[in-house]
Amino acid sequence: MHSPNFTIPARNIHSSRLTRPGLFIAAITAARWLARKINERRKLNALMELSDEQLKDIGLSRGQTESDVHVYSRY
Repeated sequence: MHSPNFTIPARNIHSSRLTRPGLFIAAITAARWLARKINERRKLNALMELSDEQLKDIGLSRGQTESDVHVYSRY
């Protein structure tokens, strides 16, 4: 007995490529978010290393910087 003559449809190569742009955009967005958070953390760390006199020179107090750190760390 012979098997019926039929062809198995080839996988659509383009269908897998359609999902990649979305994944690529999501990866770029995540990388930018992470870079922004790292940059914010570096700035906050630099601010926390300043002495009270240096903070006073730029118009801040230690209490203001500590409260801002908590606000930024939530986001």
